Amino acid sequence: MESPIEFDEIRPYNNEELPQIFEELLSDIAFQKAITFAMPNIPFETLAENMRQCKTSLDFQKAFSSRFLWDIAKKYTNGISLDHSALTGQKRSYTFISNHRDIILDSGFLSILLLDQDGDTVEIAIGDNLLIYPWIKKLVRVNKSFIVQRALSMRQMLESSARMSRYIHYAIAEKEQSVWIAQREGRAKDSNDRTQDSVIKMLAMGGEGNNIDRLLSLNLVPLSISYEYDPCDYLKAKEYQLKRDNEEYKKTTQDDLNNMRTGLFGFKGKVHLQTAKCLNEALLKLDYTLCRPELINHISSMIDKEIHRNYTIYPGNYIAHDLLTGDNQFSNQYTKEEKLHFEEYIAGQLLKIDLPEKDLPYLNEKILTMYANPLTNYLAAIK
Repeated sequence: MESPIEFDEIRPYNNEELPQIFEELLSDIAFQKAITFAMPNIPFETLAENMRQCKTSLDFQKAFSSRFLWDIAKKYTNGISLDHSALTGQKRSYTFISNHRDIILDSGFLSILLLDQDGDTVEIAIGDNLLIYPWIKKLVRVNKSFIVQRALSMRQMLESSARMSRYIHYAIAEKEQSVWIAQREGRAKDSNDRTQDSVIKMLAMGGEGNNIDRLLSLNLVPLSISYEYDPCDYLKAKEYQLKRDNEEYKKTTQDDLNNMRTGLFGFKGKVHLQTAKCLNEALLKLDYTLCRPELINHISSMIDKEIHRNYTIYPGNYIAHDLLTGDNQFSNQYTKEEKLHFEEYIAGQLLKIDLPEKDLPYLNEKILTMYANPLTNYLAAIK
C-alpha cells in the first residue's frame, strides 16, 4: 500500500524503498562501526548479505533488531515480560500509549515481546532530536519508526502535529498497524509519569467526527513499563543538580548519546510491560458536553490512572519510599538483604556522578524519589 505523499518526510520506509536505503547504510562508515559493534561475532560481509536479503521492515527486525534486543535483554536484565491478556480476543490495531523509561528499549522490548507471542511489531514515534546522524535517521525508519519533529515555531508545530496525527490514524485504519507513543515528550526524570494534554490533543487532530470519535478510532491502550533498576538514574540526578546550579544548563548531543548508551548497556534488573484494557469502552461513557480542555484533561487523567495501577512494584520501590520518609511503613515488603543490596546499589550509582561540587544529600534524594514515585502513584491509583 502506497501511503499519501504528505507523510513521506516522517513515515517509516516502504518495502520497495529498502534496497536503496540498505545500500546507503552499508556504505556509511559510522553505520558499519555500529552494526559490527552490535553483532561482533558476525563478519560485516555476512551482515551485509543478510541485510540485502530482507524484503520487508519486519524481515529486517527479525534478522537484526530482534536479535540485538534479545541479546540486550539476556545480558543486561533479569528477564523481560509482557502481559497483554487484557486485550485477548480483540484482534485489532492499537495505539499503545505508555510511560517512558528508556529512549530505545521501551518500544523495542514491546515489539520483540509481541513478536514472541505471535504478534506484529509496532510503529514507533521517535523525536528527531535523537536522530543526530543521517544513518540513525535511516535506521529508525527502516525499523518502523515515524518522526516527531521538534524545535519548530508555534505555527510549524501545529502543522507538524496535525500531520503526525493524520499519519497515526492512517497507520491504524489503513495499514492496520499498531503504534507506540510515549505519554509525554521526553522521559519523566523523577518517574512521576503524567500524560501531557498536548499528546492527547495531537491524537485528536486527525480522523473524523468529534474528539471522542477521533480517539475511539485509535483504540488507545495504556501501557505500563516497569524497570527494577534505571541505569540512567545517576545521569538524571546529575542533570537535576546541573539545572539547579545553572538555570541556563542545556543537555548536549553527547549527553543524549551517553544516555542512550547507558540505557542500552546498563543493568535493568527485571522489566515488565503490562497493558490495560483498550479505553474505547471508558471513552464512550464520558460526558460529551464537557468543554474541550476539560475533556482532554479528563482523558489524560484516565490514562495516568491505568498506567499507575498496572505498575509492577519491586522491593526497591518500597525501600526507596521508606528511606525517603524515614519510617518502615513497607518493611514487610522486603527483606534485610534486599534493603542492604538496594542501599549498596544507590551508593554505587552516586559514585558514578562526576560533578566538581557534588551535593550528595540532594542527589541521593533525587534518585530515591525516582524509585519511590511509582509506588506513590500506584497506591493512589488503586484506592
